[in-house]
Amino acid sequence: MDDKEKQEISLIGRLLSLEALLILMGIVSLGYGIARSQVMNIFWGVVILVGAVVLSFVRKKDWKKHWEELEIEKRRHEERIKARNEGEKDGKG
Repeated sequence: MDDKEKQEISLIGRLLSLEALLILMGIVSLGYGIARSQVMNIFWGVVILVGAVVLSFVRKKDWKKHWEELEIEKRRHEERIKARNEGEKDGKG
């Protein structure tokens, strides 16, 4: 598969992504609710659109970096506990 095919697949994937479908569903529900004066459709349209915006912010966060930082903190904490336990053993012995 060459680069052009990968770019086309990537473009199609972005167009049919979950976020795009959620936004489309929210807009349709909101539009239908406004056109028919149905409060529940307006409510669900707004909820879906707000959820899609929140989802986009969550997906932009660098989760790999976040988990790496947590692992480093965990290792440091474990090392401190280990050093403290060894210090207590040396003090008792």
